[in-house]
Amino acid sequence: MRRTPTLACQSRNSGPQGGLAAASTLALTLAATSAGLAADSRPNILFIYSDDHAYQAISAYNDPRHLIDTPNIDRIAREGVRFDRCLVTNSLCGPARAALMTGKYSHLNGFYNNTNNRFDGSQVTFPKMLQKAGYQTAVVGKWHLESEPTGFDYWKILIGQGIYYNPPMILNGAPVGTHGYVTDIIADSAIDWLDHRDPSRPFLLMCHNKAPHRGWEPALRDLDWDKGRVYEAPETLFDDYSGRGEAEHSQDMMISRTMTALDVKLTVPGDLNPEQRRAWDAYYQPRNKAFYEANLSGQNLVRWKYQRYLHDYLGTVRAVDDSVGRLLKYLDEHGLAKNTIVVYSSDQGFFLGEHGWFDKRWIFEESLRAPLLVRWPGVTTPGTSEKAIVSNLDFGETFLDAAGVSPDSAMQGRSLVPLLKGQAPADWRKAFYYHYYEYPAWHRVLPHYGVVTDRYKLVHFYYNADYWELFDLKQDPHELQSVYGRSGYAEVQKELSAELARLRKELKEPDRDPPGVTGDQWFFQHGDSG
Repeated sequence: MRRTPTLACQSRNSGPQGGLAAASTLALTLAATSAGLAADSRPNILFIYSDDHAYQAISAYNDPRHLIDTPNIDRIAREGVRFDRCLVTNSLCGPARAALMTGKYSHLNGFYNNTNNRFDGSQVTFPKMLQKAGYQTAVVGKWHLESEPTGFDYWKILIGQGIYYNPPMILNGAPVGTHGYVTDIIADSAIDWLDHRDPSRPFLLMCHNKAPHRGWEPALRDLDWDKGRVYEAPETLFDDYSGRGEAEHSQDMMISRTMTALDVKLTVPGDLNPEQRRAWDAYYQPRNKAFYEANLSGQNLVRWKYQRYLHDYLGTVRAVDDSVGRLLKYLDEHGLAKNTIVVYSSDQGFFLGEHGWFDKRWIFEESLRAPLLVRWPGVTTPGTSEKAIVSNLDFGETFLDAAGVSPDSAMQGRSLVPLLKGQAPADWRKAFYYHYYEYPAWHRVLPHYGVVTDRYKLVHFYYNADYWELFDLKQDPHELQSVYGRSGYAEVQKELSAELARLRKELKEPDRDPPGVTGDQWFFQHGDSG
């Protein structure tokens, strides 16, 4: 409910001077009222952000395996726009969040990796700009940028990565305990903030889920959610990485050899209280007993791990979809839906068995491409899709544009508002630059950078290796064969090399990485803990 400032006032003065004072007061009040109404007309922004949520695990994206139904997330697509090529600048949790906040690539915002970085909160960020423009700003859930949030009137964040059950949190700088499941707690906290906000001002609420990040611990209510379903394996589950170089062969992110006993719930997570532990054991113990009795090995063991992984990962997505439903229902019931932009996205994509992998990091599709669904009543055409290349760099500028605030000159994205209106600019980007730095922690993915178009990817791997790969997504949608150096691709390779050089110059990318940005110094001091 919006509040309109009252126009009626009673002057304490009388006579001509009092009348002038009253008239002056009324004029000032009318001016303030006009400004207040203008501010009220600006849209609220509800930004729902999940961690490692693969587009394959959102039913609106129509993955051929149809892994899960996500009716509440799908509602945003049904009532708005589904973006099919939302690409991230650096497919890693912290760097993706830094890019989101600043609208700048890692080499300009200073946050390159998850191992030895701390976000510089003094930078210009879009929440700070909205706050200055009169928006109420709040962030709830996963932060994962090491420094305290700035630009928010209210923040209640998980410590580090956070845990799934009974997570400790920090509320405006003070530690607080919680009881329950992390996704539910984050939704509860977001709704509580909405209940107590100032209804006379527009808001930015950033609701950041931990799920479905590694650990993949479903809510107790969802332990048996899929009733023992056997999931179709991706075509590339047993990829042997032939046709590609050292990076693909030397990585350590495979379902077969990298997943731990804790990942597949042969070990009990340490965050459960005794009551939660009893429900957990009742589900997993008999199934684990059957696993041990089967004495699996080789590809049969990989298939079992894949099934357990999908059950757990998708189980956490179930709770995220429930929380989205709760937030959408709140907007409906409180008359906020018509004037609230609702965005659902993830910090990056994720591998769900493709190439035998879990995790992210790569320039390859499942990692590079994040889900993005946007509903803006009166602006977006319900049920539409957009194939233009967009990015997490664009989110901040989009929110600022919607609020009538000019972007900071250092931001490197573009507002999506024209695309949301169905009016694609003629000069919209046709190529996108990507750069991943972190090595060797955690999964020994070699640093690489490259250029991406609607059809091709040109990639340079460096650090412990120095070589190039080129992929033709039309002929090779699973990215199984590099065609770099082949005569039939000479012209394409030349054009992409020139475009890559242009983008690096335009984006102010240095010729060499600054010392330590791979995280290797930290790694060799602390070791790889997964």
